[in-house]
Amino acid sequence: MSRVKGGPTTRQRRKKVLKRAEGFWGSTHVRYRIAREAVMKALQHAYVGRRLKKRDFRTLWIQRINAACRQEGLAYNQFIFGLKQAGVVIDRKVLADIAVNDPNSFSQLVEIAKGELNKQG
Repeated sequence: MSRVKGGPTTRQRRKKVLKRAEGFWGSTHVRYRIAREAVMKALQHAYVGRRLKKRDFRTLWIQRINAACRQEGLAYNQFIFGLKQAGVVIDRKVLADIAVNDPNSFSQLVEIAKGELNKQG
């Protein structure tokens, strides 16, 4: 059985890693061993970041809703509770969009929540 050195395959694999490491700082984008570790770490961060992005957006939506509620004289938690009691099912993404782009509709939602809170106690 003859020996197979695998030069082209090895070169292609290394080029693929170095291509992904383009733009990395220092010798990280030049030296294969360091580039391989950096690329693996970058891919881990990218994976985690895709999950963190969902949390970050939900936080942003809540902040926008809270700011709009406070302008109407109501706290965020009371607003959400009032909407749930009234049976209004709108997610936070849509509420944040309404708060930013259509303040009149949002103030109507706040009035619905306030009315339901007044009924409660």
